[in-house]
Amino acid sequence: MQKTWRFRPLLADTSFIILSAFLLLFLQALLRALLLVRNPELAAGTSNADLAWAFVVGIRFDLIITSYMVLPLVLSLLLPSGLGKRRLARLWLLVTGGMVLFLGVSEPEFYHEFHTRLNSLAIQYLKEDPATVSSMIWHGFPVVRYLLLWALLLGLLAWGLSLADRWTRKFGQTYPAWWLRLPVFLLCAFLVALGARGTLRHGAPLRWGDAFHSQNLFANHLALNGTWSLAKAAMGNKKKDAGKTWLKAMAADQALNRTRKLLLAPGDTLELPEEYPVLRSHAPAKTLSPRPKNLVFIIMESFSGQFTGALGNDHGITPHFDELAREGLLFDRVFSNGTHTHQGMFATVACFPNLPGFEYLMQEPEGQHQFSGLPALLKPLGFQDVYVYNGAFNWDNQKGFFRNQGMTRFIGRNQVENPVFTDPTWGVSDQDMFDQALREFSRLDADKPFFAVLQTLSNHTPYALPHPLPVTPVKGFGGLDEHLTAMRYADWALGRFFDEAKKQPWYKDTLFVLVGDHGFGVKKQLGEIDLLRFHVPMLLLAPGIQETFGKRIHTAATQQDIVPTAVSQLLGRPFTHQCWGRDLLSLPDDDPGFGIIKPSGSDHTVAHFRGNHIVIKPPHGKAVFGRYQLYPEPSFTPDEQPPEKERMLKDLKAYVSTAMRALVENRTGLPKQEQKHP
Repeated sequence: MQKTWRFRPLLADTSFIILSAFLLLFLQALLRALLLVRNPELAAGTSNADLAWAFVVGIRFDLIITSYMVLPLVLSLLLPSGLGKRRLARLWLLVTGGMVLFLGVSEPEFYHEFHTRLNSLAIQYLKEDPATVSSMIWHGFPVVRYLLLWALLLGLLAWGLSLADRWTRKFGQTYPAWWLRLPVFLLCAFLVALGARGTLRHGAPLRWGDAFHSQNLFANHLALNGTWSLAKAAMGNKKKDAGKTWLKAMAADQALNRTRKLLLAPGDTLELPEEYPVLRSHAPAKTLSPRPKNLVFIIMESFSGQFTGALGNDHGITPHFDELAREGLLFDRVFSNGTHTHQGMFATVACFPNLPGFEYLMQEPEGQHQFSGLPALLKPLGFQDVYVYNGAFNWDNQKGFFRNQGMTRFIGRNQVENPVFTDPTWGVSDQDMFDQALREFSRLDADKPFFAVLQTLSNHTPYALPHPLPVTPVKGFGGLDEHLTAMRYADWALGRFFDEAKKQPWYKDTLFVLVGDHGFGVKKQLGEIDLLRFHVPMLLLAPGIQETFGKRIHTAATQQDIVPTAVSQLLGRPFTHQCWGRDLLSLPDDDPGFGIIKPSGSDHTVAHFRGNHIVIKPPHGKAVFGRYQLYPEPSFTPDEQPPEKERMLKDLKAYVSTAMRALVENRTGLPKQEQKHP
């Protein structure tokens, strides 16, 4: 009888651990329900069975986090007094559980914005500028409401731990001898280790791919655990490791040959092929006449193709862009290289792809390399340059990166004259940025050509806009109303800029390129890569462009194709470049176009599309092949046995590994050349 009595404190502590684990699992299930409630439009059309199974699969991911949280309690079973009076045990679970709950109540808005669970993108934002990010969160989201919810859940956790403590109250104070405690500890430790793996299978522990049980991307993401995905990103997002994996994807010579076949257009000639992977001389097949003298890139924040009227999605959001499209050459199948402004900037201006592990290239040591972008191609020819932006250039290290590439004049939020509106988070409004750009152009030497990069920002959380608002607020799109109102305002500011630009003497000599830096999450998700987040409009405007090239081009393309396309028309003659895209206006009529894209953050999924075919390669698991359609209604149709699949998958591996090798070996730029003038 005495021996049985002495076991009761050990059994009481074990019962407390078990009850605490169930409480933590229950609270994490509530967080998953919160994610579902905040994003009902993404769940629309998903069967109840798929959503229910997401909660079942999610228990395995929640169990991993729970196992790590209760591990110190299990280890304490080896101590002579076990959990003691449990104060430290309850405090530990309250603190760690509070962190999990905080991440959980933060995640629904993160997912609503980025369509991904917490990952390295969240870490990168906080690393970039905590003050700016904090301001964006405070002004852009219902922070107080979520803090109150967090406090409520934290109180529920504290009450539940107190209740578990009372229900498993110890009787007697003496633990059994260590050799009697050891079997109980080993059993608990085994169960915790099993829980931390998340699976009973042999080999690898639970992977994110195990959450993918449905054709609906949101249902798959719902099964994941945000704390788990964030921890994975913090521990595992090693760019060198990601690079090494892709470097081994294919033999270097084979990869190089396939990549060159992808990128070389008819009439292109390789130069210094032993030193540079894709350096070539390019002769434009057809050019504008008269040839433009200047070049202006306008990169529009979050300018989604899914709400652009000129692309057939006329919701009244972009009437000014649509009017401009009637005057220019519209590309209707263009995709951003990533889902963050950072990737859109270096892909559009430096024409280099978004690679796994190097998503924040402008901030990495490799970002100090030279690239074959606008500055490298035009500065040696005597072009003046100016970069105008609403915000601060230290964000994303834009100024450091582009100054290193050769740009010299940067006009940011603090240099804008007499702004009508300044947002404390980001900077001045789009109309202020465009007005300042007009001033800067008038100050340039009229006898010399110039190129400019104009980057908008108002269409970004927290969507702070001038008051009174010069456009009618958007209604009828639920959670997207505020976002689309900002997009309508950005479109208004764009139209206002062109109304004034057309009055300037330099206008008739200028080629304009308008493109979105990326899209944003919409109700419909195409494929495992959420393709519609990448769909952006691209428009070329210049005198005589429709007479030369027509009104619309259906070639599939990415932002990497913009520099060679624009520079071909600007120079109107052969030139040497090493862009990782092609001149879209010099392709054969039967070329469907191709591109390589990947999401931002630690998601190393990469996709390769060719025409309307796409192959999506996750970091683990099988590649998914299918056909996508943008018009008249977006759709994705999986196709497991097409003849093109293996060829496209090999091209994907070849392109990424060749670009990765060029980057790590610093062979992405141009040979040193003497200064030349047009």
